[in-house]
Amino acid sequence: MNAITSYLDSQPLFSTDGLLRFSINDIPLGWIEPKVAQLLQSFSAHFQSSAQQIELRIAASEIQAQMDAAAMYLRTQGFIKAWRNERYAVHPFHANGELNTEITLFTLERGAFRRFGLCSKAVHINGICTDGSLWLGKRASTKGIDPNRLDNLAAGGIPYQESEFDCVVRELAEEAGIHAELAKQAVFCGELRTQRNEIDGTHDEVLYCYDLLLPDTVVPFNTDGEVAGFQRTSIQAVITLLPSMTWDAGLVTAKLLQKQGY
Repeated sequence: MNAITSYLDSQPLFSTDGLLRFSINDIPLGWIEPKVAQLLQSFSAHFQSSAQQIELRIAASEIQAQMDAAAMYLRTQGFIKAWRNERYAVHPFHANGELNTEITLFTLERGAFRRFGLCSKAVHINGICTDGSLWLGKRASTKGIDPNRLDNLAAGGIPYQESEFDCVVRELAEEAGIHAELAKQAVFCGELRTQRNEIDGTHDEVLYCYDLLLPDTVVPFNTDGEVAGFQRTSIQAVITLLPSMTWDAGLVTAKLLQKQGY
């Protein structure tokens, strides 16, 4: 077993032990801890629980308002700390478990997604140099999630009503100072699904992965305060640094290296 395979095997596995399936009107959407389910039941009679699930039963026209109010209630109870004032789309799943992004059931505050175990979407961009080395970013110490850990050239969640590719271009500009003309050369290279148990709920996300070839004259620089700096890193060094990356960025990078034959 090589180092990359070993790293991938070390990625956390998601467990539903001790969790309740969260559904809305018979549509399964996420996972919730029993203590959160109890709070939701005390908040509204529309939240109904059994031994294995908690379900919101309400008219479709009222889902948006009820979920917004429930998220705000959990915030006041101290269960949602990182309130971002940014909305994500909530999509149902196909029968095969894949996210059905053609349907948006409602939108919700980004910071509430983990508490409800909802599946979000994000872009991750590999910055590839002409000699094959990679540009890695280091997350700022002020980041609420994974401060100071290594990351891809750019990455970020996809807000409601922003397209996947527009998010790529925006994140490259904000996080790495890459101008739009170059950013638009990013090439889609596949999607990954990551799911794990976290202290603040369930992290469930579809990662849309892109590769961007950077000329030697381009040196990334941060513009939004979310990245402490960048390092151009040889492939062998990247392999040793995989455990220092965020779980999502490490997964994206490891899959890139495997594709390249390492």
